[in-house]
Amino acid sequence: MSGPRLVRLPEHIVEIVSDAGEGAQKAAIAFAQLCAKAGNGLWTVEIIPSEIQPPPHTTGSASGNRIRLAERSQVTNAGNLANVVLAFNEMALLSRLEAGSLADDVLVLIDDQWATHDNERYQRSYREVLDKFRARGATIVEIPMNAETVRHVEDAERGKNMFAVGLLCALYSKDLSVLQSIIRSIFEKKSRDVIEAAVKLAGAGYQYGIAHFEECFEIRPVPTDVSKVAMNGNTALALGAVSAGFELCSMYPITPATSASHALSEIFEDFGGFVHQAEDEIAAIGVALGASYAGKTALTITSGPGMALKTEFQGLAVMTETPLVIINVQRGGPSTGLPTKIEQSDLLHAIYGAPGDAPKVVVAPSTIEECFYILSVARKVAEEFRMLVIVLSDANLATGQQLFDRPDVSGTPQRPPLDLSPVPLGALPYDWDPTTGLSQRLIPGQPGGMGVTTSLNHDRDGKACYDSERNQRGHTMRSRKLAALQKSLTPPSVHGAPEGDLLLVGWGSTRGAIEEAVDMARDAGLAVSSLNIQFLSPLPPGLHEIFAGFRQITTVELNYSDDWEDPLITKENRRYGQLAWMLRAATLLDIDSYAKVPGRPYMPVEIFDEIKRILGDQPGTGSAAEPLLATKGAY
Repeated sequence: MSGPRLVRLPEHIVEIVSDAGEGAQKAAIAFAQLCAKAGNGLWTVEIIPSEIQPPPHTTGSASGNRIRLAERSQVTNAGNLANVVLAFNEMALLSRLEAGSLADDVLVLIDDQWATHDNERYQRSYREVLDKFRARGATIVEIPMNAETVRHVEDAERGKNMFAVGLLCALYSKDLSVLQSIIRSIFEKKSRDVIEAAVKLAGAGYQYGIAHFEECFEIRPVPTDVSKVAMNGNTALALGAVSAGFELCSMYPITPATSASHALSEIFEDFGGFVHQAEDEIAAIGVALGASYAGKTALTITSGPGMALKTEFQGLAVMTETPLVIINVQRGGPSTGLPTKIEQSDLLHAIYGAPGDAPKVVVAPSTIEECFYILSVARKVAEEFRMLVIVLSDANLATGQQLFDRPDVSGTPQRPPLDLSPVPLGALPYDWDPTTGLSQRLIPGQPGGMGVTTSLNHDRDGKACYDSERNQRGHTMRSRKLAALQKSLTPPSVHGAPEGDLLLVGWGSTRGAIEEAVDMARDAGLAVSSLNIQFLSPLPPGLHEIFAGFRQITTVELNYSDDWEDPLITKENRRYGQLAWMLRAATLLDIDSYAKVPGRPYMPVEIFDEIKRILGDQPGTGSAAEPLLATKGAY
């Protein structure tokens, strides 16, 4: 036998799914690391059940990962429909069909034990699901995964995932020795017997694939001399916090943010840092705020429900002008909502969710690489402007992996030594500059720096006051800092031409899918461009000038908006996507929104279809004309 036929591909998307607890997540991590070490561009998305212990062998129990790998080094999103799915049972497989994530002609690799299982219900379900896939055009490859696994270990449930990752190693023509090295690293804390059994099973899966697959795929990497790393966004946030010089992280566990503080706790002490797990979310922000007041560089990490609990202390940070950074890894809501799924629904809460008028800085990374660098930006802004800075990550960034250039820590802004020199006579804790609203940060115990700190409205020396004039001045100075920061920002760059028929505006992790959709549309002759906004409060300068180049502007967001076709919806009562609300208010332009809450990242093809719907599937002229031209005078 000459072996499988080799098919070279520019990219592919594979999903690995099993019942929760069967190890598909671990197999996917190993395969993703294998692809990264091979030099393939990479983006992964976790498939996590919403329940902690869902009923087994149901669609609700499906757990695993989606992996997009490519010849190019830069992959910015999870892509469109999956080309391959490896499933441990037919219900896990069916869940991916119900999620709309698989191509009609998907290659299905599935454990065949259910075809002859003692439970006739499983037999019937297995046949029905596979027949449904065949009717759609899928290629089904039934593999005796369970039977092959028990040839090497007694319990198939404790090794089938390693056999599975060996199969994928063969299917994608990867180096088995590299995979085995990765497996040893993943299981390094286990016993020698466990490690060697896992390595042996991966080898068995690889040999089975080579012997039985009719064709295998080759996705070559692009050669590069630049060192690369692969990690998820929560790990990048943790490493970024160390690089930025943070000294304390106070947190309370919450999905999907917890792993960021776990990653930080493993390394923080080596760099002089300290992770404090508080008794609840309120205590967590209280500890961080107190540490910052005492002169430490502090942050707290949470998700949406935790942000709600931290609201009162956020107001205190704003009133006392104490530097603080909050990382909010967004998830689905409201309330506990979709704990393991993605949404971008916390934007308006981040900006406005505090008692009274409480101006805050809000920034959002759009890639896993940006998760690393944005902590240095957040720390610098928080301390130089004495402000609360909220970093809006999300579940897509948190759990997905991306291959990117090894960070250059020499380029991150370093924190200057804390100035504890005596304060000049007459200095005040809120000696606001009338132009910028900025004032010197005084640290408790600093010679000559004694003052009053209160949550009440106060004057320049910190003492509580209730008269109209000083109340107005305090609000004005706290707000003016946002204007001063905005003046230091640069206008965002447009992806595509600076003018056209449609501009898509996004924020956060939707960026990759939006830009890929725009590239598809431009290749089809449509005059479309996109813009990603990283600073959401304050908004960056230059938006009016950028928007003037386009006939229509639409935001693309993963939060809720009413569709125009919905019953009862009119111009007066329609709810827009959250960024659209803000941009409409800031520019007074008729900005529309394409905002959905599917609980998963957008596929580029979905956004491309929306572009065609907006433009009527007609190639554009590439020039801006009347709809926005009439408003130019207002700029």
